[in-house]
Amino acid sequence: MIWFRFFPRQQRCDLTALDAAQEPGHSHAMRPDLLNPLFASVTSLAGIGPKLSVALTKLLKASESAEPAVVGDLLFHLPSGLIDRRNRPTIMDAAEGALSTIEVHVDGHEPPPRGNRRIPYKIKVSDDSGEMVIVYFRGQSRWLEAQYPLGETIFVSGKVEWFNGRPNMVHPDHVVPQDKLHELPLVEPVYPLVASLSLKVLSKSINTALQTLPRLPEWIEDGMLQRQHWPDMAQALDQVHHPRDQLDISPDSNAWKRLAYDELLAGQLALGMVRSRMKKSAGKSWAGDGRKQNAILSALPFELTGAQKRSVAEIQADIAHPERMLRLLQGDVGSGKTAVALLACATAIEAGGQAALMAPTEVLARQHMATIEPLASAASINVAVLTGREKGKTRQDIYDRLANGEIDLLIGTHALFQSNVTFKNLALGIVDEQHRFGVHQRLALASKGGAADILVMTATPIPRTLVLTFFGDMDVSKLDEKPAHRLPIQTNALSLERLDELVERIRQAVARGDKIYWLCPLVEDSEELPVMSAETRFKSLQELFGQNVGLVHGRMKPAEKDTAMLDFKEGKTRILVATTVIEVGVDVPDATIMVIEHAERFGLAQLHQLRGRVGRGDKPSSCLLLYKAPLGTIASDRIRIMRDTEDGFRIAEEDLKLRGEGEILGTRQSGTPGFHIARMEFHGELLEMARDDARLILHEDPELATPRGQALRVLLYLQSKDEAVRLLRAG
Repeated sequence: MIWFRFFPRQQRCDLTALDAAQEPGHSHAMRPDLLNPLFASVTSLAGIGPKLSVALTKLLKASESAEPAVVGDLLFHLPSGLIDRRNRPTIMDAAEGALSTIEVHVDGHEPPPRGNRRIPYKIKVSDDSGEMVIVYFRGQSRWLEAQYPLGETIFVSGKVEWFNGRPNMVHPDHVVPQDKLHELPLVEPVYPLVASLSLKVLSKSINTALQTLPRLPEWIEDGMLQRQHWPDMAQALDQVHHPRDQLDISPDSNAWKRLAYDELLAGQLALGMVRSRMKKSAGKSWAGDGRKQNAILSALPFELTGAQKRSVAEIQADIAHPERMLRLLQGDVGSGKTAVALLACATAIEAGGQAALMAPTEVLARQHMATIEPLASAASINVAVLTGREKGKTRQDIYDRLANGEIDLLIGTHALFQSNVTFKNLALGIVDEQHRFGVHQRLALASKGGAADILVMTATPIPRTLVLTFFGDMDVSKLDEKPAHRLPIQTNALSLERLDELVERIRQAVARGDKIYWLCPLVEDSEELPVMSAETRFKSLQELFGQNVGLVHGRMKPAEKDTAMLDFKEGKTRILVATTVIEVGVDVPDATIMVIEHAERFGLAQLHQLRGRVGRGDKPSSCLLLYKAPLGTIASDRIRIMRDTEDGFRIAEEDLKLRGEGEILGTRQSGTPGFHIARMEFHGELLEMARDDARLILHEDPELATPRGQALRVLLYLQSKDEAVRLLRAG
């Protein structure tokens, strides 16, 4: 659950409930009682029964959570638009299709013939300008007669359409008598909905929830509130849910900014507390003598870039410092993160420690092993790999050698978290593709060593605002140079209608001995999506190129994937049809052509990652973006940007503008929560403010013990950052 709560800042409340000593690990028990109304099920609100609760849970819960929606979820489901009923034309002046509120006289009722429900119920109304028909399908006569009393003047609000030369209004949104015009909501917020929920029912539920707001403390300093012209929280919620004009529901409004800042502040505070906890835990200086590093540098077939040298120096300085390192290594495709990581491991191993490198998939873990092992061997570093594939005696042997210190560097997947994985002296933990792992997994790896430093890496260049958001607790090293031997990749777009031309080009490339990736969005054909699957494309290319074509996708067994990749790497196959299983980490230096079919279905960052699988050797390389015409605006923009630049950091910024933060980091697919209220295109500067505010708070009040600190604890609970408060209590 990601949201907040509020009450006028002049009101203060008793925070003694926060001081009660609680055992770590019982987050709900630790939550102060004053927040209970916001964490109560929506069924605690009048008018919401089990059936409506199911619909609200479907709407309000971003994940497939079994937990039902709570009152706070309703409060922070913010409007996406506005209905303005202030337009008051006469019948004949009403613009077709425009929302109009019209004062009319009820002239007559025309119910359908008895037993024939297919004919609509019609009500004839008029004003001085002309006549109009109100239409209800399957209307109930008794109810409609009460709503539209014959001979009375009433107000109807809805869209006017013309049918057979006469104005009609089908199912008006609101019908009120003359003396109750004040009850008509002239400006009404529109919310995102699900099929089983009406706007009227949702609005009523939200208004009921607003009445349950408890009196909560103010956690933003008065000076900041005044400088920013921000309302208190109750006022902010009231303004957004009861807008007077379009500005009130804009993310750029002061009310929305206030809500966004709370979300950002809680996130930055929680990240800062995780970092503070790691810093407080016993650190150790791991100063190497440089022997193993120099051996690796001598074995490398290239010289390090300036960015690599700078990053290695930053990491070495952190490792040598007695405080625990928590650093993000951010690099573009092919910028050489693995070499930097291995040199960091060498420093820790020289100092008598062990290192661990954790990757999100078995394919990537084994790719790291293949790249690292020959270099490590040159420096007399013993390396092993541990994934779900190692079984029985082989697995036990790895456990034993790790525990007695024979293994210097262990490369693996989530298997590294398991309780029976015991290091003799873990000095450095490296997490690859950080955004696929959460803070808890990061801490779990750190816990394998009493004083382990942590380096996290990502091959997805991330805009500065998102670095602060998801990695705000870390120092950052940036690999923003490509190795000198990397050649530019020629990128072109081609309509699927010209597939025959592409196949002929591929035929020439195969004859030259080139290697080609052919990417498809799906493993197998789908009735829902009219796109070519990997399996179908594999069969069609096999008919043309025979045994030169291989196939790899995520549903294959690990051994089958390895065989397919090895055949491609060794040249037994020349065309590898694949899904995005090859997106990260797969290294075939002499692959020179990347075909991405249905490129319009991929995000910018993903297209850039896939393109980075070629151009890794000394031959000119190209990327062909196959698309199905006509292209939408966003898809056209993506393809244009891909053709314009290979700069992953610029691409990431453009992707943020096009798609938003959750999509860039893959978090919508992997379940990591993005922002609920804050939007980086509007609130990037607020994130900087929140980071600075959080740092100052933790410097001046690290235990959150002052009155403001205790109020911030309330904020953390409201934002479901319970884990951060637990870190405080655990000391």
